[in-house]
Amino acid sequence: MNLVVAYDISTDSKAGEKRLRKVAQICQSFGQRVQKSVFECVVDEAGYLELIRRLQDVVHPREDSVRIYRVHDFSRKTVASLGREARIDFDRPLIV
Repeated sequence: MNLVVAYDISTDSKAGEKRLRKVAQICQSFGQRVQKSVFECVVDEAGYLELIRRLQDVVHPREDSVRIYRVHDFSRKTVASLGREARIDFDRPLIV
């Protein structure tokens, strides 16, 4: 399944800054960053549940917000991107 994960983590304290880094690291392990606090992820059902579990272990329910959207796909037909393109198309060959 295709997911968009967006988060807003309170960084008013050192603990909040630490949570922000942990949330970013968790999301990075499931997908790719497309904006500072937005990730696109392609996971199966087990990966989806693991992502939620890991985020719940970190997020402070009264201070932070994480939104996870299921989307049909990430093709150019369904995603309008303005400005710098931060996305890697994993359906095409990757040359490094």
